[in-house]
This record gives sequence, structure tokens and C-alpha cells, in this order.
Amino acid sequence: MISIAEAENRAEESHEYCLRDDEIAGFVYPVYAWGPPTIVLEFIEKLQLNNYRGNYVFSIVTCGGSIGNTMKVMQNRLRKKDILLNSGFSIPMPNNYIMMGDVDSKEVEHKKLTASDETLKYINHAIDQRVNGEFKVQKGPLPWLLTGIINPLFNKNAIDTTKFQADHRCTGCGTCEKVCNLNNIKVDEKPQWGQRCSQCLACVHYCPMKAIQYGKETEKKGRYTNPKIAISEMFRG
Repeated sequence: MISIAEAENRAEESHEYCLRDDEIAGFVYPVYAWGPPTIVLEFIEKLQLNNYRGNYVFSIVTCGGSIGNTMKVMQNRLRKKDILLNSGFSIPMPNNYIMMGDVDSKEVEHKKLTASDETLKYINHAIDQRVNGEFKVQKGPLPWLLTGIINPLFNKNAIDTTKFQADHRCTGCGTCEKVCNLNNIKVDEKPQWGQRCSQCLACVHYCPMKAIQYGKETEKKGRYTNPKIAISEMFRG
């Protein structure tokens, strides 16, 4: 497996990989504001798949509810690299974007996680069978508006690292620095944020003291981390 974040953090001019005959390739990532994270699109811009000869390519995205036209964006970006996206799938997961709203209730969280297990069984079978042309996704209402207008506004205006802060509960443990997928946080007694931020909010949710806030938007909000993922698995290599 290749970490898109780690590849981008190396600041390489290109990401070159050689596919074996009949090897499949998949892109797995969360949806941010009804579109692929900018870092994913930047990765694809630099991507070079050697020995690609119509190999099966799929994409799996996680989302709080719907994904808009995310798959259409992926299809178009990959097509520019002469790569065909054969199939795509979305998996609703517990909400963790607490800038707007709050985390799901425990009941809703449990239902989504239980349903995700069944969805994954279906996806695994479809990929194993190399199902072509199937895009089993939840676009939601007005996907053209969500992805075409709201997503660009999010990418342009929503990321303001100056609004991150650590309150009095911060112990300087460094967890936030370790889970930041863009290597954007440095801890010197307390965390300091740089400019490269995808607003994944890992630093907010994984802080063991719940000390990290984003302006006033996250105060008194819940926190969510996947119960199947150990915090050590989130640490950057």
C-alpha cells in the first residue's frame, strides 16, 4: 500500500509506480466537502503508472453521508493520465467534521459502523470479480451544486490554520504532531500549526486531553475516532 500523504510530503516531482500484469490499483480516501481532498488530486497530477495496460482501477471513499460528484471528478482527473476508473464505491461512516454540526449519536455511530461491514463485503466481492462500470455511491441531492460550487469554496476559504489552538489541558504529548498527515504541526511545549492543512481534524479528534480547538466551532463538541483503529496506526512513519 502507498500512503498518498507520505508520497506528497516527500515533495517529489512525480510518483512513479510499476504495475504487474493484471495487478489492480485502488484509490481510497475520505471525502471533504463533497470532493476528493486536494492532496489526492495533487498526487494524481504527479502519478505515473508504468506498465498500465487497462488494469482494473477502482476508488473507495468514506463520507459522513453523501459524496456529490466526487467519482466524476476522479474519473476526469484519471482520464487526463490515460487511466480508466472502472468502478467506485462510497461508505458512509460516523461524522467527524465538527466545524458544522456535531459527531453522530452513539446509536447512529453504531448503525453506520455495522452497515459499513456489510458494504465492505459487497465492495470486496465486486473488486474480486473485477466488476466494471459499477458506481455504487450515495451522491445526495444536487450533486452538481455540492461538488461544483460548495467544494471549491471550501478548498479556497475553509482552511485557516490560525484558528487552531490548544487550551489549558494540553500536556505537550505530541500526539497531534504524529497524526498530522501533512506534517504541519510542531510541538514545542504546545503545538504550533503551519500553513499546509487539509482540515482532516485528526489533531482535534486524537488529542487524548481534548485540548485542541478550532476557533469556537469545536468547543463543547464531541470527538470521534474509529474504534477499530489504534492510535499508533495513525502515527506518521
